[in-house]
Formats: sequence, structure tokens, C-alpha cells
Amino acid sequence: MFESNNDAKRDDLIQLVSFNLGSEEFGIDILKVQEINRMVEITRVPQAPHYVEGVINLRGKVIPVIDLRTKFGLSSKERDKNSRIVVCDVKGDIIGMVVDAVSEVLRIPGSTVEPPPAIVTGADRHYISGVVKLEGRLLLFLDISRIASDVHAEVENVESMTI
Repeated sequence: MFESNNDAKRDDLIQLVSFNLGSEEFGIDILKVQEINRMVEITRVPQAPHYVEGVINLRGKVIPVIDLRTKFGLSSKERDKNSRIVVCDVKGDIIGMVVDAVSEVLRIPGSTVEPPPAIVTGADRHYISGVVKLEGRLLLFLDISRIASDVHAEVENVESMTI
């Protein structure tokens, strides 16, 4: 999203939902966030990828829920009163993500977003679309579309192997 050198885009205001995983702060485009829920019971799904917690029933619709800590290779953490499920809609695909805490909604100019530094490597690098410079802190801007498409592709692979 921020790889373009188009100055008009860089001056646009962007709204992000910020959340924490441990001491790290992340953000996702608010337009992709459908809702933010307290933790509910998650039904495990056999043979799902290791980072898929399971599924929840959200007003009659069954949606997959992933643990972002596990997806990003972070150590597990006991859920507490601040834990949330961030429900995102990516082109009609609904996915829930377990996060440690939701912080705030931010309105930032596109110019505060820089491409991820070259030192950010590993399999999950393509999930980071930029780094947001805020006063006294940095926020990793996630590409939720890539996360959702990878999750759905892996879940479909598991389903095709079990049929």
C-alpha cells in the first residue's frame, strides 16, 4: 500500500486500529476491521495449521480465528481481561485475530509511514507493509489482506487433504 511514490497518497490521512502483541505495537487499516470482541470460547479444528486457534460463531456465521502471537513466532501468553479478537473483513473473507490488547484508533498522515527496513526478514516479512513513525514510538503496519489470504489458503489445503 505504501510502496508507491505518489505524493498525493502519502498526504492522505490513514486510520489505523492499533493493538499490542507483547511489547510490540501493530496497526491495521480500520476499513478492514469489522468489530473488536472480548474473548469468547473458541472451538478447536482438528489438523488446522498450528496458529489457527479454531472457529467462533459470530451471529450465525462461523469464522476462523488465528493467534497472531503464534503466527509471528512469539511466545504464548495467558489470555487476560485485555485480550481481544479483532474481526476483519478482507474482500468478503472474515477472519478473527487474537491480540493481547487493542490500544486506540489513530488518524495519521500517509507521510508518517515508511517501507519496512531491509533488516526485517523472515517468512513473515511480507505481512508488514510499513513502519509508522509516531511520537516516541514505532508501529508495524500489517497487511491484513496477505495474512487472511495465507490463512485461507492453508486452511483449504488442510481441508483438501482430509477429504
